[in-house]
Amino acid sequence: MTESESADPVLRSRERIRTAANLGKRLGYSCFGGALVLFVLNYYLGGSSLSISLTVALLIVGSLILAPAIIFGYAANAADREDRGLPHGH
Repeated sequence: MTESESADPVLRSRERIRTAANLGKRLGYSCFGGALVLFVLNYYLGGSSLSISLTVALLIVGSLILAPAIIFGYAANAADREDRGLPHGH
């Protein structure tokens, strides 16, 4: 970012949203990865109801975090494309 861009509050806000979206994506995909590992361990080792509940909880939490993160990430990228005058891609 150049000095004039860092002074623009819209660009700073967009960058904060992009950073939060990237963090949300990491956290959401990590929840899915953890759920997958737990599922495989439960399958081969015979799981308890607690571990099955934890697997389902990780899937739900991952979904709740990942969906808005993906949407806000795409929105920030689309706003950048719009500012540069590039086509929408629809």
